[in-house]
Formats: sequence, structure tokens, C-alpha cells
Amino acid sequence: MTATGAAVGAVDDPRGGTALLPTAAAGATWTALRGLARPHRLLAVAAFTALLAGTGAGLLVPPILGHIVDLVLDQHGPGSITAPVVLLVVVAVGQSVFTGLGELWVARLGETMLATLRERVVRRALGLSLEQVERAGSGDLVARVSGDVSVIAAAVRSAVPALAAAGLTVGLTVVGLGVLDWRFALAGLLATPIQLYTLRWYLTRSTPVFAAERIAEGARTQQLLDSIGGSETVRAFRLTDRHVDAVRGRSQHALDYALTANRLATRFFGRLNLAEFVGLAAILAVGYWLVGDGAVTVGAAAAAALYFHRLFDPINTLLGLFGTAQEAAAGLARLVGVAETPEPRPVANSREPRDAAIRLESVHFGYLPDHPVLHGIDLTIADGEHVALVGTSGAGKTTIAKLVAGIHPATRGVITLGGVPVAEIPPDQLRRTVALVTQEVHVFAGTVADDLLLAKPTASEDELHTALELVDALGWVEALPEGLRTVVGEGGYPLSATQAQQLALARLALADPRLVVLDEATADAGSAGARLLDRAATRVLDGRTALVVAHRLSQAAAADRIVVIEDGRVVEQGSQAALVAAGGTYSTLWQAWSGARADGGATAAVR
Repeated sequence: MTATGAAVGAVDDPRGGTALLPTAAAGATWTALRGLARPHRLLAVAAFTALLAGTGAGLLVPPILGHIVDLVLDQHGPGSITAPVVLLVVVAVGQSVFTGLGELWVARLGETMLATLRERVVRRALGLSLEQVERAGSGDLVARVSGDVSVIAAAVRSAVPALAAAGLTVGLTVVGLGVLDWRFALAGLLATPIQLYTLRWYLTRSTPVFAAERIAEGARTQQLLDSIGGSETVRAFRLTDRHVDAVRGRSQHALDYALTANRLATRFFGRLNLAEFVGLAAILAVGYWLVGDGAVTVGAAAAAALYFHRLFDPINTLLGLFGTAQEAAAGLARLVGVAETPEPRPVANSREPRDAAIRLESVHFGYLPDHPVLHGIDLTIADGEHVALVGTSGAGKTTIAKLVAGIHPATRGVITLGGVPVAEIPPDQLRRTVALVTQEVHVFAGTVADDLLLAKPTASEDELHTALELVDALGWVEALPEGLRTVVGEGGYPLSATQAQQLALARLALADPRLVVLDEATADAGSAGARLLDRAATRVLDGRTALVVAHRLSQAAAADRIVVIEDGRVVEQGSQAALVAAGGTYSTLWQAWSGARADGGATAAVR
């Protein structure tokens, strides 16, 4: 069962045709990041302190080695190097311990912040309007809560600790060079212009590539969902090759961006090697000059060379991980964009509908501006009336159902519920009043009771039994190994399509909406299951206003009134007997359907 809600804004999709969910700007992303880190300040300080201690311990190695060089050159005895060697061991142990603790705490800080962000994203995603999710495509949302989270998690576990340690190492090593002699520091800084230019060159080219790659991966996910989710239709209409080509095209598009990023990274590291060569050559030249001038010892010059050589790995790590950081930043901006999506504004001058009567007046609608689907629909459904929509595939039945359910606003025209324009009804009130059940029913992982309590968390066990009995499901539920406590859904007890729809109808009964929209809710069941679900739906709809998108004409025949849709227009409406007698479109459909049943096609349907 799907409850409806108000729509919120979205951003343009560079692929065209849809509107992606929002992506946060850089300022908003950093603000959100600071907000996530604020409750964990002590952990952040502890991690920084540990990394600082580990880096500081590592900086003692080059001077000690330089001192050993001077001792050897001055021909001191073997015993003179015992103390420096022991000190090297102590420094190495201290560096390992503090660096390990720092990286562990940084990773823990990042994982904790990511977990909080993930919860916020899921909570906000579940509150997004169905219109916004549909326009963006479920692949965009899935790519964010799965692919983007994975990218950020990988960065948090490896890149963030490495970046923190590398940044401290670079900064403190430059200080160490300056302590030996300011001219060593100046020589080492000759590599900086090359590194900064290389970094600027790389960021300018790679930033848009990583952002586009995340979008391309979302498009690939959407295509996979469409192709796999509609696999039966794809096979039935022999569209397999077309969908395979579409998946291949989307995958190639994402791969092209990944390869482009890889090529940029290769050129990036090649230019960094040039910077290393220039810097080390300058250090050695300055050391030769200073030793010859008597300003420093050979050991000090060796320590300076070691200092700069030690910069190779952290600088390469620091600059090389910019790519990973960029990719993670792009994913983070997409997650923050969802998490920070504004809640729908309160409806001004909101009114509560007096009943569940529906009226559509001159309603036009199109999913795209230049592709209208509905053309001036006029339809009135009285409070408590059951109306069935009939028509061929693509006629506009499901679109009308979505407009009535409040998923999409009309492009033009007015839709009222109980005398109140739907746009003026608060989202919470609309969700309590209107419910939509489609053929795409989801069985949530958990017990049967948990699955039902989603509709009414305060329901007692007796209420759950009553709802199950209403839809003829109590018998098989009680026959499960643990009854209501049996785990179903993914990894649990498998349910048939009919049983899943019965649970959806039971949830509908528990939610107790005044208006129900059934969009081919029994289409996936076989003939016996369809009859069972039709009876269950009839009981659940009793006393409520109902709009039924009829998959089988037997459903339409049981309605108070039948509305025939053709090319986005109402072409006929009336009772079953009146429409059959009229000899129009519905009569033709009825005769074809009745003939199919007579030939043994008990489940013949009108799509």
C-alpha cells in the first residue's frame, strides 16, 4: 500500500527527460559535514592528537640517522651508535602505535558520521513525494543510498585516515627541514609550484568527470531496474535485445567516465614524479653547497635528503587521494542533497475534505511538457461510489489513478476531494484519506505482524486477525510455522503473489482510508488467486469510495459505474448493462473478453 503526499522540487537531469533528486552545493555540503562532526568533537580531537604524536615521532628518524652518519664519519667506536639505534626502535614503535590509534579513531569518526547521514537520507527519502521519486527515477535514489554510500564508506575507511596522516606529515616535515637549515626548506619548496599547478590541472578536469560518473552510474542502475523489473514484459514483446543494448549503452557510458578519470590520474602522477625529481635535486645541491661551506654536517645534509624523500609517499598520497576524495565529495553532495531536501511547506488556508467524493474538472496532464497524456478529463465519483476505469494499455488509466491519489498534480484543471482542491489538503491529511494499492506489492522483511503494523502501529493482535480474516488470509497465516510471528520477505518464509496482495489489502483495511485507488492490484495473481483477491478487495472497499483500474472486466462488471478511457479521454461511462447494450467501445471489449473466457482463457485481461 502506498500513501500519497505532496510534491517537492527537483533539479534538472543532464541526461534529459527526468528530474534528478537535488544535489547539495559545496557550502551546504560542508555545513552538513560540520553538523555531523559536532557531536563527536572529543573523538576528533583524540584522533588528531594521536596522528600528530605519530607523525612527530616519525620526524625524529632522519635526524637520528643523520647523527649516526656523523658518528661514523668522525670514526667513533661501534658502541657509540647503540643509543641512537635503541632510540630508533623506540621511535618506530611509538610511531606505529600512535599512527594506528589515530587512523582507527579517524575511521570510527567517519563511520559514525556516515551512519548518521545514511539514517537521515533514508528517513528523508521515505518522506519524498512519489511524484518526485518517479520523475527522478528510482535508479537515482537507489544509486545514492547504495553506490554513493559505498564510495563514501570506502573513503572513510581508507582515504580519510591516509589524508589526515599525510597532511600532518607534509606540514611537520617542512618544519623539520627548516629546523635543519632554512635553505633546505626553501630548496624543497621548489617542487611546490609544480605540484600546485599539477593539482589545479587535475582538479579542473577531474571534478566534472567524477560528478558525471556518479550520474551515469545512477542512469545505469535505473536501466537495470527497468529491464529486470519488467523482464516478463520484455520477454513477452521480444524486447530482450533492445534492453540488453540499453544496459550495455548505459554501462559503457559509465565506463567511459571511469576510464577518463583513470587516464587523468595516470597523467597526474606522472607530473608529480617530475616535482619529486626537481625537489630532491635541489635539496642535494643545497646540501653539497652547505657542507662544502661548513654550514652543516654531512649528517644534517643526509637528514634533509631523507626528510624530503619521506615526503614522496605522503605528498603522493595527499594529492593522489584527491581523486578518491572528489568522488566521495560528489557522492556526499548527492546524499546531503536528499537529506536536506526541504519538507513540503504547510498548505496555506488548508481545509479538511467533508467526504471522499472526487471531482476532476477539465484535467490535463503530461509527464513531459510536449507529451500530453490526459486531455480535458471530466469525472465525478460520489462519496461511497465504486468506479472502474477500463481501456487499452496506454489509454491513461494509471495516470488518472495517480492524479486522484495525489501523486501528481494536474497540469491544468482542478481535482477536488470532498469539495476541497487536493492542493489545499495538508499532506498528512491526504495520506490518511487516500490510499493507493498497485500490482507492485512489497513484502517487508520481518514478521507478518510487523508487515501489517506498518499501516497501523497501534493495532492489537485481534485487529490484525480481523484484517486478515477480511481478506481470507487468516487461515494460511495461522498455518505458518510461527503464525503472525513468522518472518517473511527477503530471507524469510516465501509468499506467493496472491498472499503478498492479501497482506497489502489487510494493511489497507487497517489503515482505514476513506478513498481507495486500486491500480491493477490483482493483476499478478492466477485465475484462482484473482477470484480470491477480487472477493477480498470487495470486502475491503465496502463502505469506502473506490477507483479501480480494472485489469479484468469481471472487476469492472462489479463496479457501480464503468468509465472507458481512450487516448487520454473519457469516451463512455455507465453501468455494466448500459454499456454492453450501447454497442460501443466497452461492448466490443466485453465481447472479446467473454469470448476468450469461453475458449478457456479464464484470466483473459484488458491491458
